[in-house]
Amino acid sequence: MMFAAGLGIPVFAALNAALGQQLGGPVAATAVTFAVGFVIASAMLAFTGFPAASAFTFERPWLWIGALVMLFYATSVAFSAPRIGLGNAIFFVLLGQIVAAAIIDHFGLLGSIQSAITPKRALGLVVMAVGLYLARKPV
Repeated sequence: MMFAAGLGIPVFAALNAALGQQLGGPVAATAVTFAVGFVIASAMLAFTGFPAASAFTFERPWLWIGALVMLFYATSVAFSAPRIGLGNAIFFVLLGQIVAAAIIDHFGLLGSIQSAITPKRALGLVVMAVGLYLARKPV
C-alpha cells in the first residue's frame, strides 16, 4: 500500500502542476484538488461511517496541522514542478521526507515509535540522499 502511495506522489505532483497551469495558479489548483478530495472523502465516509461529533476536539491541536502541511505540499508542488521540473521537485520532496522521517523517528516525535539514528542508519540516509541527488535531472 505504501509503495502505491509513493507511486502516487509524483503522479499527483504532475497532475496538480498541470492543473495549476490550466487554472492560472497553484492556489487555484490546490483549492480544486481539495474540493474534489473533500467530496470523494465525504462519499466514502457515508459508506464507512462518520466519526462521532465528540471526536472533533482541540485537546491536541497539533493533530490538525496535517491539513496545513498537505496544503503547503500541494501548492508548493503545483508552483515548483513547472519551474524546476517534476523530477527535481520530487527530488527535494524525497530529500525532505528522509530528513524529517529520520528526525521524527530519532526523537519519537508526534507519537511515532522512537528509533535512534545509529551510525549505520545515518550512513544509509546519506547513501539515499546521494542516490536521490544522482537521480536528479539537470535544469
